[in-house]
This record gives sequence, structure tokens and C-alpha cells, in this order.
Amino acid sequence: MSQQFKPYDRDQQYLLPPSMHDWLPEGDLAYFIVDVVEVLDLSEIYAYYERDPKTGRPKASSGQPAFHPKVMVALLLYAYANGTPGSRRIAKLCERDIGYRIVSADQQPDFRTISEFRRIHLNALRRLFVQVLHLAREAGLVRLGHVALDGTKVKANASRHAAMSYARMQEAEKRYEQEIDELLAQAEAADAEEDARYGKGRRGDELSAELRFRETRLAKIREAKAALEEAAMEKARAEGKVDEHDEPIPPKRGRPPKTPPGVPKPKDQRNFTDPESRIMKMASKAFDQAYNCQVAVDTEAQIIVAADVTDAPNDKEQVEPMVGQIEENLGKRPRQLSADSGYYSEANVTRLRENGIDDYVCPNRLKHSDDPPPPPRGRIPKDLSFIDRVRRKLRTKAGQAAYGLRKQTVEPVFGQIKGGRGLRQFLLRGREKVRGEWSLWCTTHNLLKMWAAVMAG
Repeated sequence: MSQQFKPYDRDQQYLLPPSMHDWLPEGDLAYFIVDVVEVLDLSEIYAYYERDPKTGRPKASSGQPAFHPKVMVALLLYAYANGTPGSRRIAKLCERDIGYRIVSADQQPDFRTISEFRRIHLNALRRLFVQVLHLAREAGLVRLGHVALDGTKVKANASRHAAMSYARMQEAEKRYEQEIDELLAQAEAADAEEDARYGKGRRGDELSAELRFRETRLAKIREAKAALEEAAMEKARAEGKVDEHDEPIPPKRGRPPKTPPGVPKPKDQRNFTDPESRIMKMASKAFDQAYNCQVAVDTEAQIIVAADVTDAPNDKEQVEPMVGQIEENLGKRPRQLSADSGYYSEANVTRLRENGIDDYVCPNRLKHSDDPPPPPRGRIPKDLSFIDRVRRKLRTKAGQAAYGLRKQTVEPVFGQIKGGRGLRQFLLRGREKVRGEWSLWCTTHNLLKMWAAVMAG
């Protein structure tokens, strides 16, 4: 009976120390990311450990040494590549998963260490995107022949139920002021009664839990209300709708607006948990607290060449900054650029053409199931409007082929990040931190594309 099975002994001692290079097959993603991190410039992270972050002076070495930056960077990149960005999950996998043990050099940083490293070095980690992008270009995976631009909404780390409109803030402010006055009056009456009955023995400044809650809530509402008012005034100043004393400038023609310039509209909202996120319409058609995540993707190998996060629910203002980021990242502009109707405006198309970029930005919302319109024939009519000329260009055979690249280039990227690796909600709060987190997702997307090219080649 015993000859049917292989023998085993869990108490077997190793005669020679095991090698991590034998734990997984050659070419595994864990080895690939470790090798990539070895060539990255981490001087910005190293600099942190050479000075005191509070005083700015070099700090004396004391206490427990920190985990090596190469280990921690590789660990975070490997975690995001595998869709496991949570620090507690990473810490557990460093104990139980072979790939994580290889990347962490068989060390086990706890979740606080992982979370703090990401928090402290988030800006430096964000800038690794450009370094990895340059490696992808050196590998021949970036051509900038055709780039597709698109955005996707990702849920913020905040509930939409934690948001309040300006109109509701005004109502709540009055209600809480009245309730606080009533509670203070009740407390004063109770104090007077107790003083009469027992003598003056209390300080008289104790706050009940009910009163503390209302005062705290009122302070938050006033802070959010002031922020909305300041944002509305800044917008009015930028648009020239108020004078040097911040007084509304009457319109030259027509009726004055219902809401004066510099005053928030009644439906303007602010979230108490993450004030920089916004209510946005998601892919499911439902509304939620979210950020608008942008990518520009090169069609050669679906490498992301620019990435950003905005709080604007629509995409019209993102063409120029994204093109500028492509040029900043790679030193040149794309030859062609495609984008859906959310990016269309005459100003955007004109700007692309002024920059020498062949534009394929669709003015109309199209369904993927729709049959392409027949290509136009003959000369371009002289009386065609600007938008009709753009439509005509997209209807040509060359235009249909170029615009068709958009769907197969950028949409799979969102599917791979959100569907394949499971990005459903950001962990961090605030636009700058979310930008850093989105950059990690995009950096690891590019690493996975590079690894796939290495394995295929």
C-alpha cells in the first residue's frame, strides 16, 4: 500500500539552504518586477532616509533599520499588478504567497509599515510612471503613431450619502443653531434648578454628548459651506463676473441670473469624507461619489503614455492637458489622436491641428452596434460648417479606420485595470493622493504589458 504514494516528511531538514530563484518558474512576474526595480532611479526615496522629515536636517541613525526601498517599491508594484493594493492583504501575502515572499526577499513588513511607506513616498512612487514608460519605449512598445484618449469614473473612498447640497447646508445650519440654543437653554435651566436645590457645585461648562455632536456637526457644515462659497467666488473672479470688490457685475443684456455670480448654486454639493471628490454618473448609469480617471494609450502595445485624475464629471477640458503630458513624458507629440464625443469641441480640434496632430475626435455619440455610415464622395462642399467637416473626415475610409483604433486601444485598458485586476474604489482620499494611486495602477499596467512582451518574445 505504501508503494502507491510518494513519501513525505514535514520535519525534513534541508542539507543546503534553498534558493528563491528555484521557488517559481523562470520568467515569472515576481522576478520581472524585481529586475525592473533594480534599474529604476529611487534617489528621491533614498533622500528621505538621509534627513529628518520634520527638521530637514540629516538625522542620526537610531532604532530599527527601515526596510530597503527596493524591497518596498517592488512589493507595492507587484501588489498593484496583482490587484491586491490593501496593506493588510499585502502583509498577509508576504507570509503565505511564494511570489510575495520572493519580491519581499522573504521579509514580512507589517501592514502599518506598508501603508506608511506608500503614504510617505506617494509622490515619488507616482513619478515612477515616467521611468517605466521610458523603459517601455526603449523596448519598442511605444511609437506615438496613434494615441487614444478616454476617461473612466472610479468610486472615491467616500459615500455619496456623506455629501450635502448648499441649500441643505443652509437649512441644516439654521436647524443646528436652533437646536444648540435650545440645548444650552435646557442646560442653563437645569443648572439653575440644581444650584437652587444643592448649591453651586458644578463648573457649568460641561457639554452633554448631544450638544457636542450638534456643535461638531455645525462646525463641519459651516466649513463645507464656506468652501463652496469660496469656490464659487473664485470661479466668478476667473470668469470676470465680479468686480475688484467681489460685487456682481450686472449682465449687459438679458435677465440677471437666478443665482448671483460668486454665490454657490442651491444644488452644488460637497462631501464631508472626501471633499475633493464629486457626484458623477457611473458606467452603471447610477450616480456615486467618484473621480474621473484619464489615460492616453499608445496603440502599438496598449501602453499608457499619460495618466491623470480630475474632479470634472465631463472630459471636454482634458484634451489639452493630456496632450501636454504626453509631450512632457516622452518629448514629442503623437501623430494621430482619437477620442469619443465627450472630448469634442471646436476649440479642442483646432488646438490639436495647431499642434500638428491628426485629429479623430467624434462630434456625435455613437453606439458600437451601429453600422458605419457610407464614406463621402467628391470634393468637400465649401459651405460645410466646422463640425460637419469633422464629421465628413470621420466618415472617410481612412477616418473610419483611424477612429476604429480608439475602441481596440483604450477600452481594453480599462477592462484590464477594473475588470481584470479589480479596481472598484480608491483606497486614498483627496485628489493628489488619488492621482498617486491611479499612477500606481497605470504604472503596473505598463509593467504587465512589458512582461507579456518579454514572455512572448
